[in-house]
Amino acid sequence: MESGNGAYDSDGPNRLVRPYGKRARLAGEIAARIRALSSFNTENIRAVRREFSKRLTKASSDIVLQVARRLLDDRSSDFRFVAYELIRHHRAALASLREKDLEQFGRGLDSWGTVDMFACYLAGPAWRENQISNTVVHRWARSKDRWWRRAALVSTVPLNSKAQGGSGDVPRTLEVCRLLLSDRDDMVVKAMSWALRELSKRDPKAVKAFLDENQDVIAARVTREVENKLSTGLKNPREREARKGKVR
Repeated sequence: MESGNGAYDSDGPNRLVRPYGKRARLAGEIAARIRALSSFNTENIRAVRREFSKRLTKASSDIVLQVARRLLDDRSSDFRFVAYELIRHHRAALASLREKDLEQFGRGLDSWGTVDMFACYLAGPAWRENQISNTVVHRWARSKDRWWRRAALVSTVPLNSKAQGGSGDVPRTLEVCRLLLSDRDDMVVKAMSWALRELSKRDPKAVKAFLDENQDVIAARVTREVENKLSTGLKNPREREARKGKVR
């Protein structure tokens, strides 16, 4: 039987004939479509992803994960973006993620952009839904790799961001922040600021108490940006005023 989602056998709509070959061909088709784009901007790449998400609507979580893994064989950040979004927009695939899957999809993280995609699209939502334990994220926070340490902090954002489905989680967020208080790697410091600013929208009193409690340890940048957020609602209010001045 043929359908818009590919060739299926008689056992049901979610089982593909010759699954490994089919997944490889589908990943290859996605890659070819991306490479053929005239402009590699987010809008164009996401349009390709949306098309294939529709084709994979009835596919099993295993099929979606396998296609995504094959896309990661190419180290392009564009392919990584599509791989992560395919999972993010397939409910069963996202719900199936466990520690082993996440650490496979986290291989090769080498920039703040790839880390933030991984943490906001995959790791954070999986952690929020208790698909991985706190211990896993704490291990990332203790990693020698700066990008895994950043991933641990950014994974708290989906716990607290309303736009990302979070409802607020003070204990889990602050536990990770405590593990990285003395870290002065710039990528980690910026992630700490982001994590606390996001939590401040849910529980500003808890964040203020955390800053006061750790004022002798926490990075000055974090204190400045988070206190700005608490008092003005902005990370850098002076920058906004400067932009206004230029417009005038």
